[in-house]
Amino acid sequence: MQKYTITLKQDGATVTGKASVEMTDRKREAEFKDGKVDGDTVIFVEPLKIQDNEINITYTGKISGNEIKFTRKVGDFGSSEATAKREDGAPQAASGQRGQGAPGGRGGFGGPIELRPDDKPAFPDPPEGFDKAREGIAHGKLEMVEYDSKSVGNKRKALIYTPPGYSGDTRYPALYLLHGIGGDEEEWRRGGHPEVILDNLIADKKVVPMIIVMPNGRAQTDDRPGPNAMATAPAFGKFDQDLLGSLIPFIEAKYSVIKDRESRALAGLSMGGGQSLNFGLSNLDTFAWIGGFSSAPNTKPAAELVPDAEKATKQLKLLYVSCGNKDGLIRISQNVHGYLKEKSIPHIWHVDDHAHDFQHWKRGLYNFAQLIFR
Repeated sequence: MQKYTITLKQDGATVTGKASVEMTDRKREAEFKDGKVDGDTVIFVEPLKIQDNEINITYTGKISGNEIKFTRKVGDFGSSEATAKREDGAPQAASGQRGQGAPGGRGGFGGPIELRPDDKPAFPDPPEGFDKAREGIAHGKLEMVEYDSKSVGNKRKALIYTPPGYSGDTRYPALYLLHGIGGDEEEWRRGGHPEVILDNLIADKKVVPMIIVMPNGRAQTDDRPGPNAMATAPAFGKFDQDLLGSLIPFIEAKYSVIKDRESRALAGLSMGGGQSLNFGLSNLDTFAWIGGFSSAPNTKPAAELVPDAEKATKQLKLLYVSCGNKDGLIRISQNVHGYLKEKSIPHIWHVDDHAHDFQHWKRGLYNFAQLIFR
């Protein structure tokens, strides 16, 4: 049996030698018939781990001469195409490959990391203690609420942060903050403590006092992650109906908020980052401030996110895209940034030294919160 080494790199692949399939340091065999291989099909699967959950990336390719044309399917999120070329000697970059790779760079999951010249911090690291509760300052409150969801058909929960000194006599802007594939309405509190970060920023007069709404982005009757959170991915794609049709009206009826687009922000981490870009950019009449922190593969292609560059430029108050340079999903955010730059759409692109974790996400919130509602 002939065997080939296939190394996939972000948007492409290279093929060389006679060995086993190799992806992100894990090996799988791709066996071909002896003799001619033209027309043969190779299929292999690479697990992608996000927050203790796994989703399979399936590669299906047909051999033609020295090439293998792959279809890369990421669970229920969609698919993309790549072409691998077999060369004698050292591997060559595959078609569609862009950017310069950091030697040995990889993200632990999601694929090798290819850093590009623009992949730099836009902000310094927050000061020590930015995410630690402080004594001697005023503190906001956290409240769990239930609201009726028209699209899901039952009651759903959201965790609400109200700033220190919240009063019905004052109207506040609202940030809708979304979680990841394995999380729920309490994930941000458990891992990032937005209430602490905002209390400290408000005490230092670095942000506009705001309400933060942390909903469950899994829009289905049983909205718990369950034993296989990845199986709930389709429910994340339908959350916009719940957000726009039920949650925002509920918040604006119960809390003293300003009811206009320039007083609403939408941001999230990982799966929630993809939701924020997908829903925010397609509803610019509702949200003027949008942030995606290390957005996951549910993020739509950039050309679909912003089909009308001129309109988006006029309506957006802020578009914030960030990722860590140790995050194997950085290509998602890189592609969004690349398109926005090509179309001259104003945005912030921030890359720090973290991975796909709360070290990046809570810093994303720290930066984003200081920019919005100004």
